Amino acid sequence: MRLMTIAVLTLALSAGMSMAEAPARVSTKSESGASQTQGFAFGGIFKDMFRPKKDAAAPSNISYTRAWIDARPKVQNTDPQWQCLAEALYFEARGESIKGQFAVAEVIMNRVEHGYYPDSLCGVIKQGTGRKYQCQFTYTCDGVAEKIHEPEAFERVGKVARLIIDGAPRELTDGATHYHTKAVNPKWARTFPRTATIGVHHFYRQPTRVSQKK
Repeated sequence: MRLMTIAVLTLALSAGMSMAEAPARVSTKSESGASQTQGFAFGGIFKDMFRPKKDAAAPSNISYTRAWIDARPKVQNTDPQWQCLAEALYFEARGESIKGQFAVAEVIMNRVEHGYYPDSLCGVIKQGTGRKYQCQFTYTCDGVAEKIHEPEAFERVGKVARLIIDGAPRELTDGATHYHTKAVNPKWARTFPRTATIGVHHFYRQPTRVSQKK
């Protein structure tokens, strides 16, 4: 009896491993609609895990002033996607005006919705990290420890991040996907149309298709 039980367990485990390692199978018309619906539902749940979570609807009218943003309630850190965006704004734009911080946040969110980039805030911000100076946002790969030394500035950019995630209007950069400081002139800036200049940053929108010489 013990040997039979072990044999049954072995067969069950083997069958489970085969299912886990097998490539995804294309559904056919003979499959039931219920099983297909379950598959789509699981896929949706998996993607939702990496989407930024909204706390509440953002106000439709934003006042890009320090007084207005300081009057907003402090954000409680409960969302990893918010944490990624808040840190990016801190290291990339804490010295900018509130308007400049919103503009940088727009670029990052625009990339999340662009087909060329990862579809999560953390994915966009950390893209290329691990290769020195080969990342999308320099602070993630410059070799300098990422430490928050200005808590008030972090609290402020955290509010900006929360508002953008919650759906604040993105009306400053006309769909920009790139920016750089006025101190540099990257090669791609000669090809991408400039959409705005705010503070020390120029903003650009990546064309849907960039022509290449053959």
